[in-house]
Amino acid sequence: MKIGIVCPYSFDVPGGVQFHIRDLTEELMLRGHQVSVLAPAEDDNLPQWLTSVGAAVPVRFNGSVARLSFGPIVSAKTRKWLDQGDFDVIHIHEPGSPSLGLLALIHAKNPVVATFHAALDRSILRQATSGLMQPFFEKIAARIAVSSEARRTLIEHHSGDAVVIPNGVFCNDFADARVIEELQGTDQSPVIVFLGRLDEPRKGLDVFLGAIPGVLETHPGARFLIAGRGHSDKLTATKEEYPQSIEILGEISDEDKQSLLKGATIYVAPQLGGESFGIVLVEAMAAGTTVVASDIAAFAAVLDMGRVGKLFRVGKSKDLQHKLNELLDDPTQNDTLAKAGQEWARQFDWSRVTEQILEVYHAVLPTTNPLRTGTAYEYLRSKLRRDV
Repeated sequence: MKIGIVCPYSFDVPGGVQFHIRDLTEELMLRGHQVSVLAPAEDDNLPQWLTSVGAAVPVRFNGSVARLSFGPIVSAKTRKWLDQGDFDVIHIHEPGSPSLGLLALIHAKNPVVATFHAALDRSILRQATSGLMQPFFEKIAARIAVSSEARRTLIEHHSGDAVVIPNGVFCNDFADARVIEELQGTDQSPVIVFLGRLDEPRKGLDVFLGAIPGVLETHPGARFLIAGRGHSDKLTATKEEYPQSIEILGEISDEDKQSLLKGATIYVAPQLGGESFGIVLVEAMAAGTTVVASDIAAFAAVLDMGRVGKLFRVGKSKDLQHKLNELLDDPTQNDTLAKAGQEWARQFDWSRVTEQILEVYHAVLPTTNPLRTGTAYEYLRSKLRRDV
């Protein structure tokens, strides 16, 4: 099958959507499919399967910064890529964003599958523009949401429905990762990890830092390893107060992330909101590490409502501190959760997720398309049986 995948966000500054597209592309190519990806990018060192439309413009949105690309030149490049590709299926990510996704949807002539990643509360901007986008959205043959929260956002802002297929993880990369001895947790010196952008408030670094003093009172040997790009004045101040207990790793590679999570005792996800899934939770579970996460809807779903990890009240450092001390006081409970999480994570392996996405691709092909019966999502749900 010839598959064209459209990424609205710049590949120069990787994020969850870019990683999703990269990993899906690699898995599809391993299965013998021809895949081409269109995305904004300035970097000269790009994979052969990626076609760049040039630089992107940073736009602040939903508590983060999205790097988008639009305009007549980008539109012409998008049309050229579509015409030359002659794809069996065009897979557009976030077609509602004012970037390549929308341009590809406007120009697309072949069957379109769309994946929706964002989880938002009511957005005045989206509500105001949804009517303008609706004629183009009608060109979408099948819609995928990466979580129930992303599906909710789609329904509220654009109507229509979607099947839920989660983000994927190469679980074996984390389960079999090389452990770095100096970063590995022990009974006497457990390692608690934060991973995320340090200068983005919604990632919850301040909540994480607020739990450190109370944990150290009970477990003075605990170590807190913090990885991610950006700068935080509060982190600097907390590091100065507890120099032996906190280590700032900065931005790390994929391989180092795998090693970091593999050696950790507990991974903490203290995000305040704006998350539609929580891929790093699955990565930590795949590595065999216990996850403690804020109880936002997306994280609660990934942790099966607390069955395979601990949930704490969002924004509450004291509650996080309590949950961490509870696990450190009871290594047996910690190990039990880690094992349950690692088993649970297998359902998110790319080998399974790709099969479900391929089901959707095959469903929209003109020769095998059962979606013209008007029961598109009933059909797909019966095939995929998923609601994460």
